[in-house]
Amino acid sequence: DEIPTVVGIFSAFGLVFSVSLFAWICCQRKSSKSNKTPPYKFVHVLKGVDIYPENLNSKKKFGADDKSEAKNKSAMPKNSLHLDLEKRDLNGNFPKTTTKMQGSPDPENSSPKHFAERKKDSVSPDSLKSITSLSSEDKQDKLGTLFFSLEYNFEKKAFVVNIKEARGLPAMDEQSMTSDPYIKMTILPEKKHKVKTRVLRKTLDPAFDETFTFYGIPYSQIQDLTLHFMVLSFDRFSRDDVIGEVLIPLAGIELSEGRLLMDREIIKRNVRKSSGRGELLVSLCYQSTTNTLTVVVLKARHLPKSDVSGLSDPYVKVNLYHAKKRISKKKTHVKKCTPNAVFNELFVFDIPCEGLDDISIEFLVLDSDRGSRNEVIGRLTLGSSAEGTGGEHWKEICEYPRRQIAKWHMLCDG
Repeated sequence: DEIPTVVGIFSAFGLVFSVSLFAWICCQRKSSKSNKTPPYKFVHVLKGVDIYPENLNSKKKFGADDKSEAKNKSAMPKNSLHLDLEKRDLNGNFPKTTTKMQGSPDPENSSPKHFAERKKDSVSPDSLKSITSLSSEDKQDKLGTLFFSLEYNFEKKAFVVNIKEARGLPAMDEQSMTSDPYIKMTILPEKKHKVKTRVLRKTLDPAFDETFTFYGIPYSQIQDLTLHFMVLSFDRFSRDDVIGEVLIPLAGIELSEGRLLMDREIIKRNVRKSSGRGELLVSLCYQSTTNTLTVVVLKARHLPKSDVSGLSDPYVKVNLYHAKKRISKKKTHVKKCTPNAVFNELFVFDIPCEGLDDISIEFLVLDSDRGSRNEVIGRLTLGSSAEGTGGEHWKEICEYPRRQIAKWHMLCDG
């Protein structure tokens, strides 16, 4: 009787030990996964916390040595909104301060004008002049103000942009009278660097505090670059709403002395100056014997610019519809930085019915954008119910099967 009792006791202890060991291994694996560095191509600092460990132990500021850093600290007012990375807590957040300026409102709720006055030493004169000279009528039509900082790290040849916050944004949601803002930033003219912030829900004064570091940009080329900020409001069910944009040419901006705090008024998005959306040359041929439709996308010309750089990266998406239901889709290759693109790409579609009575084909000319949704430049529809040149072209290919017929078409609004 004693042997089974001893065996049972040892079995119980073994079971408890196995469960404890398994739980400890799971905890170790979970903690190790959370500490992995994401494979970002640029350093992204979210709320002042650098996800790359190479800068966590460094006490040097980007773009300034110890002497210039001490000089900048002494020159800044006590209640300035300058973000000191050395004052963060263990979670990377900045401690909240309750001190207020004498005779002025709380810094968190102060107007952009007060913000500009507190940091007048680091703001460009043009920006300060534009803020203080606003009339009452201009303030009613304002789209808000964007606050950001620029600096250059000479040691690592890195250009650093910190998007701090935006204030006074308009409400894009009429029901809740709020917005879900985020910001896309592009370095022009080459558009190689495209980044965007996270979406902040239901706020008109979003505090992003996100830093983007771009390596491999020589300081001599900074003067030739332009920063383009696009302020948008996220929409779950349709295309995101464009609030406005900010364009910052870096010519004449001196970054050799350290970090530069700046703010700019958000303006309406640049309206295309072109009277139309451009033209598209397509060729179609209906093969009645094989019941197929051959479509050749040949050229596009006079395409309007889709961003402030003046150049688009167009491509064409071809959709085939049967009784108003899309049954097939194709797309061409992207042509970089041109308003007059040559595609010369052929697509063959199988027609599911006899004849082309219930068939229509749609051409969408889009601007390729790696950082966000591709914008529709123009649209063209060919079919029996299409108007203008689209209906005439479709009638010709129905009357003359097995013949390749090409025509230029004006693109309509996308």
